[in-house]
Amino acid sequence: MDASVTTQRQQPDTRAEALVASYERAGYVRVAPALLQPAEPFLDLSGEDIRRRMYLTTAPDGDEFCLRPDLTIPVSRDYLASSAAGKPASYCYLGPVFRHRRDAAAEFLQAGIESFGRADKAAADAEMLSLGLEATAHYGVAAPDIQIGDVTLFASLIAGLDLPPAWKRRLIKDFNRKTNLAQDLDRLVLGGNNARPEYQGVLAALAGSDPKGAHALVTDLLSIAGINAVGGRSVGEIADRFLEQSALGASAKLPREVRGLIERFLAIQGNPDEAAAALRTLAREAKMMSALTPALDQFESRTGFLEARGVDVKRVHFSTAFSRGFDYYTGLVFELTDPKRTGDPLVAGGRYDELLTRLGAVNPIPAVGFAVWIERLAVYGGAS
Repeated sequence: MDASVTTQRQQPDTRAEALVASYERAGYVRVAPALLQPAEPFLDLSGEDIRRRMYLTTAPDGDEFCLRPDLTIPVSRDYLASSAAGKPASYCYLGPVFRHRRDAAAEFLQAGIESFGRADKAAADAEMLSLGLEATAHYGVAAPDIQIGDVTLFASLIAGLDLPPAWKRRLIKDFNRKTNLAQDLDRLVLGGNNARPEYQGVLAALAGSDPKGAHALVTDLLSIAGINAVGGRSVGEIADRFLEQSALGASAKLPREVRGLIERFLAIQGNPDEAAAALRTLAREAKMMSALTPALDQFESRTGFLEARGVDVKRVHFSTAFSRGFDYYTGLVFELTDPKRTGDPLVAGGRYDELLTRLGAVNPIPAVGFAVWIERLAVYGGAS
């Protein structure tokens, strides 16, 4: 390696340190999670984008570990293991993360914030976006493009449809992968089952059976076949996926007008005020006010908190179809990008209220945060 590159990487990033120091002054406690992390939470929760780019290793006892590909899950795990678990707590960080990247170094710096346990969700969301904007301003990007979405709105729409629970779960999960969503909507409109032919008989036999008994049967069959894990998933998780396919193959058909409603919903965009008006019109016309009103009220409350923090909401671009490709987001998602460039975000994050439960919390814990891509800001914002 070039000596100048080595020296540069060993020097502290003074501007990044100053950014995190500002978070500490705002009441966020600085933390430094371990570099080596159990792989399972990332494989299970972060989606296929992370799965393909992780650095994995296997311990002598067979447990899989990885170099942390992000800091949200490690900070969340440390919070749950601490005496603060279940209570409001706010953390900030600055440190390296590791991902396979085609044209860039696999190790790079991220700063960020994670906030746990705040019941005032709309205010907490607005604080995250506001602090994210302060990060871009800190690096000289004074007016970044602001893109936001809201997973809660889509989940509320799907929850209000007359569909089997397995299909509702599938469509909500599809939100992060729009190609899958289009394919699954095609399956529902046609009422067909595109399972692999050799599985269709088994899936049909399992459909409608006792869930616990069916799960035990599939688990036993996998164990007899000598299957212990596939792609980071345990036998139990594989059984769950197989049984979900059984439920999805059950007779369910989506009227074409309902598909049209979903597509109309996903086409709504504009600034938050324009989008809220369009969504309320859709809800009234589709007779889905009861399903969408709570999420819309929260959406509009967040907009009010953003305005109170001095954010010009007319500069904010909202899209009902916008997502970040991570399975753990449950509400607000946002990205800040340099308007002079296209491509990767400078700051990105959102709300992930279900993540801590999936990591082992007994009760749900509200959570929201964001990551700052230091290397991108250093380039886009200019060297210090």
